[in-house]
Amino acid sequence: MTHLALPAGIWRRECAAELKRSWRLPQFLVPTVLTPAAFYGLFTLAISKHVSPTQAVATLAGYGVFAAIGPALFGFGAGVAMEREQGLIELKRISPLPAGAYLAAKLTAAIAATGAALSLIYLLAIIAGAALSSTQWILLVALHLASTVPFALIGFGLGMRMSGKGAVAAANALFLGSAVLGGLWIPSTMLPGWMQAVGEAVPSYHLGQLALGVVGMPVIGSVWLHGAIVAGMTVVAAIWAWTGWRRSPA
Repeated sequence: MTHLALPAGIWRRECAAELKRSWRLPQFLVPTVLTPAAFYGLFTLAISKHVSPTQAVATLAGYGVFAAIGPALFGFGAGVAMEREQGLIELKRISPLPAGAYLAAKLTAAIAATGAALSLIYLLAIIAGAALSSTQWILLVALHLASTVPFALIGFGLGMRMSGKGAVAAANALFLGSAVLGGLWIPSTMLPGWMQAVGEAVPSYHLGQLALGVVGMPVIGSVWLHGAIVAGMTVVAAIWAWTGWRRSPA
């Protein structure tokens, strides 16, 4: 039975090690955990003199998606690129460690960071008067955490193709660009027409619309169509990530 239990133990230890490593890096925690909550507090609570419960709920939907983007892009994109430059990924490839364990560990750390960021945002939203049913909270948490996946795949593809510095720059650009173009900070309808058109090509826009639907706010277009588009984009991102892994020599 020992040889059967070994793979599970490897996966568990790899996930635990990645969690410890990521939570000891302030350069990872500050932009991924604190920044989304700080932005939500600033633009929703501090700037607005009177925040209605409806406004608190509407902004919560978008900022929750925003909170999922950072850990995915920085953990997978910048983190993977730096580890590849350091030769760590090459070492893991020649070791008995399953490739899936490395990815699972990265995803676990990204989801954990997303969960921490969401906890802060949810707390601020409740203070601002946001009120949702138990079912809505459950669906919203599930959607926000799942939003990590497509961006993690995008980030992994970048990390396997770019240098460490290049991946950091790309992660920052995508982090902020996805928020703006996706209508996560302000409604998409307030953006210029060309920005709205570009925004429809990024996962954050469709995830934001799905989140609005969960909390009972008006949605642009069909919820089912947004879900199908997110699923399709996730498949494309998975292919992008896989081909990056296969083509990288290290």
